[in-house]
Amino acid sequence: MPFKTLNIALADDDQDDRLLFKEAIEEIKIKTKLSLFKNGQELMDYLTLPNIILPEIVFLDLNMPIKNGMQCLSEIRNHDKLKDLLVAIYSTSSSEEDIEETFVNGANIYINKPNSFGSLKKAIEKALQLNWQYHTSSLNRDNFLLRL
Repeated sequence: MPFKTLNIALADDDQDDRLLFKEAIEEIKIKTKLSLFKNGQELMDYLTLPNIILPEIVFLDLNMPIKNGMQCLSEIRNHDKLKDLLVAIYSTSSSEEDIEETFVNGANIYINKPNSFGSLKKAIEKALQLNWQYHTSSLNRDNFLLRL
């Protein structure tokens, strides 16, 4: 699987955050194809198109206009075609409530938006290199919050 390109989607309404994420992904030594979305509605419209190649992992910002990350997460988990997608919550919020709610609603991992480019790169790389089979089979509170 070393030559496989990882399809990644990021939904984030903050243009700077999208740009930083894109730059960080480009510097990571993992072959990726990144699709960027300005809000949850754009992401969901895309994910439900017929015949698209689904991303292996979706990074979701929680606070977005039109449709927020929580709404997307619940739609993804309740959609036959999408329910097995890996979902990483990618948010500035570090509130226990948000973390708990996304965990309960089936997100795979929670990443606090790092405040430096180096940390962002590290966080994305760590998320992409996780052994997801292990991570999804035993969803457990201890490895839910990505710690750097």
